[in-house]
Amino acid sequence: MKIDPKRMTMGFVGTGTITEAVVTGLGKTAFCDTPIVLSPRSASVAGRLAAANRNVSIALGNQDVLDRSDLVFMAVRPQIAEEVIRSLRFRPDHHVISFVAATPIDQLLAWIDQPVHHLSLAIPLPFVADLQGATAIYPPDEVSHTLFSALGTAIQVEDKQEFELLAVASCLMATYFGMLDATSSWLQSQGLSRPAGDAYLRQLFSGLAHAARLKPVASFDELIGEHSTKGGLNEQVLEDFREFGGTAALQKALDRILARIRL
Repeated sequence: MKIDPKRMTMGFVGTGTITEAVVTGLGKTAFCDTPIVLSPRSASVAGRLAAANRNVSIALGNQDVLDRSDLVFMAVRPQIAEEVIRSLRFRPDHHVISFVAATPIDQLLAWIDQPVHHLSLAIPLPFVADLQGATAIYPPDEVSHTLFSALGTAIQVEDKQEFELLAVASCLMATYFGMLDATSSWLQSQGLSRPAGDAYLRQLFSGLAHAARLKPVASFDELIGEHSTKGGLNEQVLEDFREFGGTAALQKALDRILARIRL
């Protein structure tokens, strides 16, 4: 299936945060006029997207999404994925992209239990709404790559284990904000107003992300060296983080997520 925005319809089964981000981002790309059909499960999200995008319509139900679509995105929670997918009738020409977390292709195919043209996995993150961030894709797929390249950066991997590791890395979002929250709380406890601390931290970490993007081939260890002085304050905080168990705790948490994904 080749990407031709004028001769295809996209359908989303599931209308949560990620569907909203993907559809919002697509509206800012060459796919802005491509017909999109949304399942009605989350009426508020579906209604908001349909009101904001003239190419978006709301289906009567999940099967109606499939019946009207060429490219089908499965965007339901893993807890209900089997029930939802088993209830659907797929066509042999359907191109399916799954956002269902921690659910391998073999399991999805067993639930679909019908031949489909192609099935791939993708991990779009909320930033795609602003055409930012990276989306992991497995296995490599021309359709997925074209779409998610328009929404930011598409990273395709050939190996299931590599995809699982990228899935683990995507679980750091809450931890990132948790670190900012802990730092802001400490600043507040020392007498700095919360608004001032929050504003400073937002700009500090935004600047660090920008610095990393400016040097895409630099290792993170090299970036550490560029942002710390021998015997200086930044080096001290990093050493304390490592000595007091920060690195070990982080890596243990990643191990636990990987084990959960590989169940």
